Amino acid sequence: MAAAATSAALKRLDLRDPAALFETHGAEEIRGLERQVRAEIEHKKEELRQMVGERYRDLIEAADTIGQMRRCAEGLVAAVQATDQYCARLRQAGSAAPRPPRDPQPQPSREKFYSMAAQIKLLLEIPEHIWSSMEASQYLHATQLYLLCCRLHSLLQLDSSGSRYSPVLSRFPILIRQVAAASHFRSTILHESKMLLKCQSVTDQAVAEALCSIMLLEESSPRQALTDFLLARKAAIQKLLNQPHHGAGIKAQICSLVELLATTLNQAYALFYTLPEGLLPDPSLPCGLLFLTLETITGQHPAEKGAGVLREELRLRSWFKHLPAAIVEFRPALRTLAHPISPEYLTDTLQKWIHMCKEDIKIGISNLLMFVKSMKGLAGIRDAVWELLTNEAASHSWDVVCRRLLDKPLLFWEDLMQQLFLDRLQTLTREGFDSISASSRQLLVSALQELEHSPSKPTANKNVHFEHNMSLFLWSESPSDLPSDAAWVSLANRAPCAGSGLSMKAQAVSPCVQNFCAALDSKLKVKLDDLLAYLPSDDSSLSKDVSPTQAKNCAFDRYADAGTVQGMLRTHSVACVRHITDCVRAELQSIEEVVQGQQDALSRVKLHAVLFMARLCQSLGELCPHLKQCILGKSGSTEKPARDPRALKKQGKGKSEQVPPMQAQWQEVKELLLQQSVVGYRVWSAAVVRVLAHGFAQSLLLGDAGSVLATATSWDELEIQEEAESGSSITSKIRLPIQPSWYVQSFLFSLCQEINRAGGHALPKVTLQEMLKSCMAQVVAAYEQLSEGKQVVPPALSQADDPTHPGSLFRQLVSEEEDSSTPSLFKLGWLSNMTK
Repeated sequence: MAAAATSAALKRLDLRDPAALFETHGAEEIRGLERQVRAEIEHKKEELRQMVGERYRDLIEAADTIGQMRRCAEGLVAAVQATDQYCARLRQAGSAAPRPPRDPQPQPSREKFYSMAAQIKLLLEIPEHIWSSMEASQYLHATQLYLLCCRLHSLLQLDSSGSRYSPVLSRFPILIRQVAAASHFRSTILHESKMLLKCQSVTDQAVAEALCSIMLLEESSPRQALTDFLLARKAAIQKLLNQPHHGAGIKAQICSLVELLATTLNQAYALFYTLPEGLLPDPSLPCGLLFLTLETITGQHPAEKGAGVLREELRLRSWFKHLPAAIVEFRPALRTLAHPISPEYLTDTLQKWIHMCKEDIKIGISNLLMFVKSMKGLAGIRDAVWELLTNEAASHSWDVVCRRLLDKPLLFWEDLMQQLFLDRLQTLTREGFDSISASSRQLLVSALQELEHSPSKPTANKNVHFEHNMSLFLWSESPSDLPSDAAWVSLANRAPCAGSGLSMKAQAVSPCVQNFCAALDSKLKVKLDDLLAYLPSDDSSLSKDVSPTQAKNCAFDRYADAGTVQGMLRTHSVACVRHITDCVRAELQSIEEVVQGQQDALSRVKLHAVLFMARLCQSLGELCPHLKQCILGKSGSTEKPARDPRALKKQGKGKSEQVPPMQAQWQEVKELLLQQSVVGYRVWSAAVVRVLAHGFAQSLLLGDAGSVLATATSWDELEIQEEAESGSSITSKIRLPIQPSWYVQSFLFSLCQEINRAGGHALPKVTLQEMLKSCMAQVVAAYEQLSEGKQVVPPALSQADDPTHPGSLFRQLVSEEEDSSTPSLFKLGWLSNMTK
């Protein structure tokens, strides 16, 4: 470790420049560096000695090995040469000796010996061919070779089950290992064949051969083969559903599941179904492949009689002619006859298998859909399943297979998946709107907290000033007051939601309300765009583009549940609006309890929060177009609101049309928002009237000299010149009051100030009427209290028709407000139509 540290330190030093080294280090440091360098040199020398010694030893060993190889090669060459010389001498001696006459017939003992030798040779070569067949996935041929190997064991008496002595094993001990190795082929072939049954991308012939291998090795019946096939496919389904989940892989897993189910039914028909008597086979729809394969390999088929298991490469061997006929023409056989499966049993078994797999499939798909976090992802999976099943249903064979196997069509989507997708869609919609509701509540709370800041503070936002005094916002200029295309785009061609800043001012929609509505509308837009991927793009285009033939070939109607989905969206949208209105109602109740009975309520910020919530509820339906689209559907986005009230009156005079349920629900939402807005304005108006009326009554009932002088009515002098009978001019001065009542005038002026500060031109008509009626009642009550206290009725109050009477003045305002033809200071709603 120390040497390594020293070496690293030396590497960091530049020892090639001695002058620089002496400039940067002292004498002691130079001596230390010298010692380190010398130690490093010695260390490198030692490493070099060790390396040379080890390499030299390896070199000597390599030289010895080469010498041994040379001597061995020379000895081998000499032995080969000696063998050649000996063979040459034998050939010369054999050519010189006379040849004995050849026997016309070989001896029986020699032929028997050759037969046994050929069988042993075949037995030694069979394992290699079995492994080759298994590597090529030819499990049926491997099974035939294994059964041939077992036949050879019995002919050569190599079976270890018996206790008798085997002379072949005593003369050929290598066969003992061969017999032990052959005993493992059965389990290996069975395992590989059953694994092949679980694959969905194999051909019908490969599945038939794997089932034949299992039947030959286990000596089972076709019914047991059907059970093995269905159990293997059930295990494949469970394995497919339990694979690791990776986002986009969910669609591939579900499509693979559908494809596996369809392939299982098609292969069950191709393998196990047999046509009834009298029904001609269809070349494009083969069936009974398992029984045909069994007949072929067992030699029961007429065309296959005489052909054995051994292939051409073994038949060309020189020892093949010595094999007995029992080996050459060997055919595997079943202990029992393979009777065809009856259609009734096949139908009953498949229906039970589908019912058994249905619960696993539903649970598995539900678990898979838990990883799908968007409705667009659900739509993609549904469309992929639709395309897969539509391509499957496009061929007429699918209907035939389902009718013959199940006596009914198999509805993958309707029976297995549709409700699961709807449940997941319901969960995603509920979670999405719950998040929107929670964020809207948080946004409302943060907006109310921001409004609590006094506008006089330096940290107060500009929008807070506008909320405290709407007139500042109304008379401020902004670049967004007019749309950029106002010069060349008419009002009729403008988008419904493209409101300018001037239109917002005409409707007294403050920036805080605009920000809240924009934030809510953006979240609704994201959720709506996500959900629209699950709905049809255009109903009319779908009905025109899809022909009746194409509609018949479609596997299922993927938009059949569009009405359910839209109803789900409508329900959650209404619930979201109700949640917002409930939050507003709770806030209004708490504020109403706080400001009730307080005489300085107008100076508090609580009333500004009340106005903000009232404006919010009033504008939510107009400034959130996607909320309307969520409730009305796609028709709500293209529908233009009626701008002419006279047209509405004309419609109302005509025959009443039936309102669609969606439109009625949207009207309920608008009425709910309007009612909550009116409640908010009522809380504000009640507090304003209460405070102003209290001040009016207090100033009216004060009887001290200072109060009388402060509130005394102003009088004006008027000169009147008259001509007397004598012709002279007479000038007289009279004094007249220039105002009806200072108390009422101050009260009305303060009331107008508060209404102007709240944006009076956009206040609901019912709110203004309630304010005027309440003001009239409060003023009359104050005068009655004054008259009861002094027992003196002023002349002005004794005349009900006198315009100076305060009650007459308020009655006139109320009557003007009720009369739509009379202009009023508090009715400036006509500005909103002129500024849009």
